Formats: sequence, structure tokens, C-alpha cells
Amino acid sequence: MQPFTTRPEIIGRFGVVTSTHWIASAVGMKMLELGGNAFDAAVATGLVLQVLEPHLNGPGGDMPAILYSKANDRVDVICAQGPAPAAATIEHYSAQGLRIIPGDGLLATVIPGSFDGWMLMLRDYGRLPLREVMAPAIWYADKGYPVLPRTSTAIAGVAAFFEEHWPTSYATWLPGGLVPVPESLFRNEVLGATWSRILREAESKSGRDAQIEAARNAYYRGFVAEQIDSYLRRAEVMDASGLCHKGVLTGEDMAGYSAKVERPLCYDYHGWTVAKTGPWGQGPVLLQALALLKGMGVGEMDPCGADFVHTVVEAEKLAWADREVYYGDPVFAQVPLDHLLSDSYNDARRKLIGPKASYELRPGIVPGFEDQHARTAALLAELSRKDGSVYEPTMSHLTVIKGDTVHLDIIDSEGNMVSVTPSGGWLQSSPVVPGLGFCLNSRAQVFWLEPGLPTSLAPGKRPRTTLTPSLALKDGVPRLVFGSPGGDQQDQWQLVFFLRHVHHETNLQQNIDMPLFHTTHFPSSFYPRSHEPGQITVESSIGRTVLEQLAERGHGVTLADPWSLGLLTAASHSPDGMLRAAATPRLMESYAIGR
Repeated sequence: MQPFTTRPEIIGRFGVVTSTHWIASAVGMKMLELGGNAFDAAVATGLVLQVLEPHLNGPGGDMPAILYSKANDRVDVICAQGPAPAAATIEHYSAQGLRIIPGDGLLATVIPGSFDGWMLMLRDYGRLPLREVMAPAIWYADKGYPVLPRTSTAIAGVAAFFEEHWPTSYATWLPGGLVPVPESLFRNEVLGATWSRILREAESKSGRDAQIEAARNAYYRGFVAEQIDSYLRRAEVMDASGLCHKGVLTGEDMAGYSAKVERPLCYDYHGWTVAKTGPWGQGPVLLQALALLKGMGVGEMDPCGADFVHTVVEAEKLAWADREVYYGDPVFAQVPLDHLLSDSYNDARRKLIGPKASYELRPGIVPGFEDQHARTAALLAELSRKDGSVYEPTMSHLTVIKGDTVHLDIIDSEGNMVSVTPSGGWLQSSPVVPGLGFCLNSRAQVFWLEPGLPTSLAPGKRPRTTLTPSLALKDGVPRLVFGSPGGDQQDQWQLVFFLRHVHHETNLQQNIDMPLFHTTHFPSSFYPRSHEPGQITVESSIGRTVLEQLAERGHGVTLADPWSLGLLTAASHSPDGMLRAAATPRLMESYAIGR
């Protein structure tokens, strides 16, 4: 008998769209119905998510995408992670008495990357007109949408701070001085007007490509950039440091920016090839974990048993420790990925995984990188002596609201596939820019102010983002796209999903419904950069016996409520031509659509 799942696995042949909001998924499907492909659908879905989930992403944010284009027969990565501004130097930040970059406010801002990334995807991979893909986002901004309960709670958590310190945010998110009631209609007409003006300026040009280029110019070299530049020249606002600071981003920084197409980093595992972003993101840690687990026999383990949880978590501790020492923008730093993914390195590292939970942070030593290893270890040792909690990206002194990011996966009938994890520019990030209806991002908080490290702050450098969509090929054929919001947990939850998919052949929805877990053993990427050695968080639905066995192995176990970890979505293209999709029931927001 087919196992019970919280919702059906969606199966069809025309197209499938799955995302972290049901309206966004419907918008993506509309693009397919209009004759668009997966990439048109992704752009429309991504833009409308900025309206529907403003506590998780926004027009001032960033996004990486990984995609397979049938026409090009190639897997590509779109990097729309904006770099640090020209004035973002360690000296400038240190002169203000800072040891860690605040998690919010204006100092934490890098160049907004997502809009250029969406426009690049539309121009080079899509086919619908600009108006078609922008229209749904403009409509929902102007006409309104039902406020998510978590959006309402997020606004309530920062209401007093906004009123005292960020008045433009107060006016935007608390119209009439009131927190929006959950499921009430909410409009952001200023944002709608911003997008409408971009569209008007674009349509003054003739031809699809020229219009898309004009939209990019309006944002990065036109009125949007001018308004951001004007605001940041005079604004000085309170941030998580407890002090007021000015930003360093300028219109000149924005004018020189463009998103880029890159080749993915790939790793082979049990007949599958997993494609991820480069080390400017955390994507390679999933590949490192697979390299460690390849020789651990996880396929013979119960996918919800203590052996499986323990083994996966211990591999993650080792992979994520390496992330801290070696990852960074490869334009600025040498990143020894060939060594980190080599059999010899992982054969040696695998021996560190024992029957008991490790409480040590144990990055490996790569020849030629000994000094970098020592300096990073010293920095992390200093960090570990300080008190603090593990924070998600949207968490600071302002609020206790968790959540950070959105995600979407789409496959069309032609075989085009795309996975995107947009984030940044959430309403808690920084004040709303007057006249634009959105705020800027806070991604610079992942930089260190210690010189000489791969993730040390430097002008033009991309921050090491946690955003990490996934695409997997089976026997060389693109078959699967998947991902999840969740900061440092994104690749942890995706790793669990992928292992269960490869070794146990569960359908997508059954897999996503299984209990999830993660570790907070390693330093958080986000302010205040805390960590909890040896700790794991596990959904209690995994069962008392498994929880007791994990505790006996030395893990510090934190119980999470059932259906509370991870917002996984996934879509697949089967050899028989069937398209499948699934979305997590957790938080009751994500949805998969297809026919």
C-alpha cells in the first residue's frame, strides 16, 4: 500500500512549480500556461515572492540560481550575490570600534544583486516579454495580498524599534501605526510604483532584449540607484551594535555591478552527480559531506534511525569546519577544492567519525594552507569564549523571529530545470529606502574583520553566502532540483533529503515529510557568529528511542516540534518523462503545483 503523505506528490507532463508560497507557485504555473519556459516562470515566481514574503527576501537582496537549459544542454550557475562596496574596508569598520559587522542596519549592506540576476535569467534563458513576468508582482504590491502570520509576527517584533529608529520602515510595515493582522489584505503601493516605473522606462525601448537591459539600467544606473545613493549619503541609523552608523554603498558601486554566469562545482555519488555553486557560497560543503559519507554505508542505515542521524551529523561537523577555514570568493582567495574533495583527503578525515559525538571543531589541514588554518583556528577559539545564541539571518537584538529565505524549483515540458534560493533585503535588514518601498540587504555580516582570511572584508569581494540551490544528474542526465531556506542549515537539510532519495527511493513528498535534524556545532555565518558544540536539533517525531540513542552517543539533543524544521521543496524529471514535485507541509505556506 502506498505510504501516507501530508499531500500528494504532484505528477504531470506539462510542468511543475514548487515554492515556499502557494501564490508564488500559482504565478509560476501561469507563466508556463502563457507559453513561457521554466526560466520565465522562475523570474515571475521570484519577483512575487519579494512581495508575499518580505520578512524573508526583498528587491534589495541577492540570489544564486542553478539551472539546466535544454537548448544549451548545459548546467549553469547564475551568481547574483552582490559584492562589498568600494569603501567597505576593514580599516573603516575597525575605526568605528567594531570587531564583528552588525547583523542589520546600513553598514551590513553589500550591492543588491537579485534584480540583475533575475533580468539576466529572463534575457538569456527565458522568452516571455518583461511585462508578462513583472505584472504579477506589481499586481500584488498594488492590489494587496493576505499577510502571512509569520510576517505579522515579524513586524510586531520590530514595531517599537521601527517607530523609534527606522521611521521609513514603520510607515511601510505598520500603516496607520498598526501591525497588519494575519491574513488581512496588505499593500506596498510604493514598491508597486517603483516596479511600474522600471517597466515604463523599459518599454520606452524597442525589442525584448533592449527592454530588459533598460530595466537593469533603471535599477543599477537610473532612478533606483540614485534614490539609494541619495538616502545613504545622509542616513545614519541604529543597528545591532547598539550605535548609529552610516552605510558605505554608493550609486557608483551599483553602476558597476552585473550578475554573472558560472560553471557549477560537481561531485559524483552513487551514480548521481550533484551540482552546486562555487565556494563564494556554502554549496561545496554538501559535496564534502557526500565525499565523507561515500564510504560510510549510509544506504544500509534506517533513514530515520540513530545510526543515520549520528553519521550524517558527524560528517557535517567536519565539512562545515572546513568551510570556516577555506571557503571564500575565489577571485580573491585560493580555495583548495580539488584537495578538499579528493579521495585521499576524505579517506583520512572519515577516520575521525567515531561512535561518539564530537565536541571539537576540527578543520582539516591542507598543505600550503597551514598559516591560514592556524589564524582561523585562533579567531574561532576567541569566538567560542564569548557568550551568545545561534542566530538565523533575520535574528538580531531587534527580534526573536526566525526565518530568512525563500526557495523555488521549476521544471517545464521541454526539460528545462531551475532551482533558486533568493534572500536578503528582508524587512528586518535595514530601513526602507524612501520612495522605493524596499530596504537593502545585510549580507556583509558574514565577512570577518580579521585580515588575510578567505572571508575577510574587502572591496569588490562577494560575501560567503549561505544560499545554496541544488541540481542533480543521474547517469549524466539532469533529473532533480531541490533546496530549502535555513541559513547554515540549508545544506544540512538538503543533504538528508538527497541521501534518502538516492538510497531509499522514497517519492519526493514522502521524503520531505520525514523527520529532519541539523547541528549547530560550528560557528554561525550570521551575527553574532555563535556556535553550540556537540548540539543537534531533531524533530521529536523521529521517536523517543532514536532520541535516547543519540543522547547515549553524547549528542546534546534539542527537541524541535514535529513539522518545524526546514522548508524543503523539490522537483524531478523521471526517465519515463513524468515530472514530479513536492513541497514541505511545515509552516503551511509552501506549495507544489503541476499538471
